[in-house]
Amino acid sequence: MQIHPGTVYQFGPFEVHSSSGELLKNGLRIKLQEQPCRLLVALLERPGEVISREDLRNRLWQDDTFVDFENGLRVAVRKLREALGDDAENPRYVETIPKRGYRFLAAEVRRADALHPISSSTETFPSTENKAAGSLDVRPKQEARTKWQWSLRWTLVMIALLLIVTTLTLSSKFRHRKVLTGKDTVVLADFLNSTGDPLFDGTLRQGFVVQLTQSPFLSLVSDERISQLLVLMGKPAATRLTPEIARDICERNASAAVLDGSIAKLGNRYVLGLGAKDCRSGQVLAEQQSQAASKEEVLDALGEMSGKFRSQLGESLATVEKHNTRLEDATTASLDAFKAYSTGLNVVSSSGEEAAVPFFQKAIELDPQFAAAYAELGVMYGAIGESALSAENTGEAYKLRDRTSDIERFFITASYYSRVTGNYEKAQQTCEAWAQAYPRDPRPYTYLSAFILPASARYETSLAEARKRLQLDPNTAIGYIVLAAGYMFLDRYGEAENTLRQGSERGLETPETLGQRYDLAFLQTHTREMEQQVALSQRNADTENWLLDHQAFALTYTGRLREARTKSRHAIELAEQTTHMERAALTEAGAAVREAFSGNAPVARRGAATALRLSNQREVEYGAAFALALAGDNVGTQMLADDLDSRFPEDTSVRFSYLPTLRALIALKRGDPAKSIELLEVSATYDLGTQRSTIHGLFGALYPIYVRGEAYLALHRGAEAAAEFQKILDHPGIVISDPVGALAHLELGRAYILLGDKKKADQAYLDFLTLWKDGDSDIPVLKQAQAEYSKLK
Repeated sequence: MQIHPGTVYQFGPFEVHSSSGELLKNGLRIKLQEQPCRLLVALLERPGEVISREDLRNRLWQDDTFVDFENGLRVAVRKLREALGDDAENPRYVETIPKRGYRFLAAEVRRADALHPISSSTETFPSTENKAAGSLDVRPKQEARTKWQWSLRWTLVMIALLLIVTTLTLSSKFRHRKVLTGKDTVVLADFLNSTGDPLFDGTLRQGFVVQLTQSPFLSLVSDERISQLLVLMGKPAATRLTPEIARDICERNASAAVLDGSIAKLGNRYVLGLGAKDCRSGQVLAEQQSQAASKEEVLDALGEMSGKFRSQLGESLATVEKHNTRLEDATTASLDAFKAYSTGLNVVSSSGEEAAVPFFQKAIELDPQFAAAYAELGVMYGAIGESALSAENTGEAYKLRDRTSDIERFFITASYYSRVTGNYEKAQQTCEAWAQAYPRDPRPYTYLSAFILPASARYETSLAEARKRLQLDPNTAIGYIVLAAGYMFLDRYGEAENTLRQGSERGLETPETLGQRYDLAFLQTHTREMEQQVALSQRNADTENWLLDHQAFALTYTGRLREARTKSRHAIELAEQTTHMERAALTEAGAAVREAFSGNAPVARRGAATALRLSNQREVEYGAAFALALAGDNVGTQMLADDLDSRFPEDTSVRFSYLPTLRALIALKRGDPAKSIELLEVSATYDLGTQRSTIHGLFGALYPIYVRGEAYLALHRGAEAAAEFQKILDHPGIVISDPVGALAHLELGRAYILLGDKKKADQAYLDFLTLWKDGDSDIPVLKQAQAEYSKLK
């Protein structure tokens, strides 16, 4: 049976109005979303019959619609049963037919335009020809029915005429309006909330953001950029964005339009409005209005309006339909949970990641199925150095990723592969698909250029992705940090400095940019610049803590180990004072590595043990294991290597850098250098890569190359050993201040001795001893180098 416009279906206490999508129970409206309602109508058309899943798919979703059909259908059925008060185990209305589809069970279904049963029931109504005296009793009912039918038909005619007039009016109204292009950016003002209910403050704006960011067509000016412009305008960064202020920001940013919204109360109902204006001419570009019967339905109404609004702004209907997950399905059905989530996002901008953590925790407490809140909490913990908590919450988000929009699903999946499993191969595939689907989103380029591509030494490609990222969003610090790092990897220090300068001119200063300036000054031996960055870092504890580790590595690079220990102790104390135990553990692990390279085996072993008591995070374990291996503790190293292998079987850095290096060191210490070289074959592609330990802990740079060089030395293969150590010296922008860079000079000298090249050996030793001319005299490796050099004379 084909559905007819205006058909009203009746069964039990329920009525379904197909034209309006309304479900009534005993005359009272029951909340039912669009997809469950369409599902119900499809079942009501053929009651008693099994409707296949494929038929339902064709009915509910268009062919070109990208959707997780199985999950979407399950959700629609669940919501339909909830509305009908039905039970999946003992159904009264909707029965699941395993592996086939669904069937509507009501004994009698009536159509309001004919009022005759259309179900499989055998019940019939007696005709007037078979009635005798009873026929007089039927006529008044027939007359009433006829009047009711005529009334319904006239009502439907009037509704149709009204829709035609409205459509023509809107068509005329919008025909000559400007539409946005794919290159335009828009500014979103705060919603005008005249309900008096603070629950809507900030919440509706963030809900609108969720809907708009699903669009590959629209590009919102970020909150970070808005805050910057407010400060330039002489206003506080947290100033409320009225339409007037938003228009000023729009003009200053050379954006195309201002979007705004409103909510008001009309009796017991809520009226929502959306609008868009050209920020120069003031021309209205789009308008939408909708009503919600209750507070709980406001987010639904906002979501339904948003798709139409996007179309009015110029986005194609195809992309709107493809990327238009309902707000409730993309976030949460709880308005209170969404309020906490929105507040958390605002707090990030004003007070930082750590201050925002409780708000995302509250959102999850209110709705434990809130995937986006878990994802943001994972980001917050990652930003403050708590990678274990970051991985835990990102993992929860990944489990719930089907309860998000397409764009958020890309973000969660990329975060999961990067932060939790560490599988950079899958992370790269995800980011490439993400960038293709949403070419104006800078985030996939961040993952590619900051972590994924550098790990396998694809530095030129990484640099290209970093440029794309900065071009898409020049108003956040991470773009400049990632691009500057890309130039540093390639030893292009002038371009790195220029990139950081551009960010600074926009007021984008972070602890990371301070650390990068310090490292650039170190690489170019600009001592005064290093001192200036240290002075700047002492303005607050977070920045000071960040730079103390950089100082400790730089001091060790020149043999000043006692001063380095002082810096590390201070950094650890600051981290522990703020309960950042993972940060403290990573600093301890780095200090243990430095002690091991210096030949202080007992100190290295104690430092490794201290680090492991604080955290078993993967980079902490790697640093501790490497220090133990250099210090001769093969048993401890093997235990940690086995733990890394079992806990992170997919992790790219673990599989291709950490484990091969540790196992090769164990073999070397056991007197089997040939086995050591064999074990390092798997790391060849990643030899020159920059792994997470280098990014977060400042240690681990080119360690597979160093260990391979040591193995060649043990085999008395001087030429191969010299080639390995020269690789380290040829890439200072990757090594920076890792002690492996200084020790490569010494090991190169030892390789030249094997080759009988006294002149080159002498120069290599001299290079090392010059670096360590102010080094502590009691360092074992320095004393040994001095003794070896004296024999050359």
